[in-house]
Amino acid sequence: MRRVDRGVWAMVMVLGCTAAVAAAADWAQFMGPQGDGTSTETGLLRAFPAGGPKVLWTVPLGRGYGGAAVRDGKVYVLDRVDQEKDVLRCIDVASGKEEWNFAYSAPGRIDHDGSRSTPAVSEKSVFIIGPLGQLHCIDRTTHQPIWQKNLLNDYASKRPNWAVAQSPLLYKDLVIVAPQSGSVGVVALEQATGKEVWKSGPIGPMAYATPLVLNIDGVEQIVVVNPKGAAAVAAADGKVLWEYAHPCKIPVPNVTSLGGGKLFVTGGYNAGSAVIQVSKNGEKWTAKELSKLALIGGHCHPALFFKDHLYMLCNTNERADGMVCLDTNAKVVWQTKRNPYLCKGGSILTGDGLMYVMDGERGELYIVEPSPAGFKSLGKAKLLDGREIWGPLALSDGKLIIRDQTQMKCVDLKP
Repeated sequence: MRRVDRGVWAMVMVLGCTAAVAAAADWAQFMGPQGDGTSTETGLLRAFPAGGPKVLWTVPLGRGYGGAAVRDGKVYVLDRVDQEKDVLRCIDVASGKEEWNFAYSAPGRIDHDGSRSTPAVSEKSVFIIGPLGQLHCIDRTTHQPIWQKNLLNDYASKRPNWAVAQSPLLYKDLVIVAPQSGSVGVVALEQATGKEVWKSGPIGPMAYATPLVLNIDGVEQIVVVNPKGAAAVAAADGKVLWEYAHPCKIPVPNVTSLGGGKLFVTGGYNAGSAVIQVSKNGEKWTAKELSKLALIGGHCHPALFFKDHLYMLCNTNERADGMVCLDTNAKVVWQTKRNPYLCKGGSILTGDGLMYVMDGERGELYIVEPSPAGFKSLGKAKLLDGREIWGPLALSDGKLIIRDQTQMKCVDLKP
């Protein structure tokens, strides 16, 4: 997708993620309206009051890493209970009251048990993908399934070691998923019926990244990262457009667009990072590597792009790079290492040019002013507990939705 002025984005959804345009404050799918972790909201807290920001409500959850989606004043989150069932919960933003839920049987042991994905919410339906591959379309009014599929069984795909983690992507009147088996890569289904509209050829095995729609050279395409690298298929018909080999190994984050067809590709476990140029010459697409960074890469979340610099958390089992700032040539400008560590937490970039960053080890929420001059924290507040606080954040109308392994909180970021 072309990067656009944020004021323009506040008026129209260029991406066309849903058939009916959602409110500007909604965060109706994984990583927000643009799928890149950015929000148009302004006027939020630049410093925390004494005692931290106000927590509007707290609700208990089962173990998991799945983030929340917010639409029309409702929070949707996928929960997993006792390795036996997955539960979609609908929670009122104003009160924190659970209004309804939909549960389905999903028995099975998975390492790092819990939910993985973020729901996607259209005007009429909620789409969820469970860690065992079940895909459901749930009616927002009746709270019952309209249709369902299984990404593993229906497409002969192999379950990744740490289960299915991708979230559904809404594009126009379609829902996009990526089974990534030996015979199929990406699939487009009708939101209303689940009918298959198109499917692409194979692009590599399934890992953990969520599909992302981008517009490059005027062509909308679905980009996916897997252990082979990055690949894109045409959003119109699923034709494989280009592929780029990168040793992502265990990829979780998708690419970050730098504009003009330049993409930032990254991965943990010493896979490193790279900047590639995607371009079209006639009918042929190419993906050319422009620069490369050894070893340093994002583990759980994609990099955020602001004023020609990238910001991401790069802590893995092998390295402690902390938050890292890179230029558009993938050159390290600065890194925090262990001061602060900010282990694998989620982050959001606002319209004011502020980042809200969760320390995935300590449960501390930071306000960060991104700048190539160095790491600058405007404040921090202890809000969550436990370990592996790795879920993505969600921001809607000044309310930040965060979670750990036992609870979800709604935090008021309005002054």
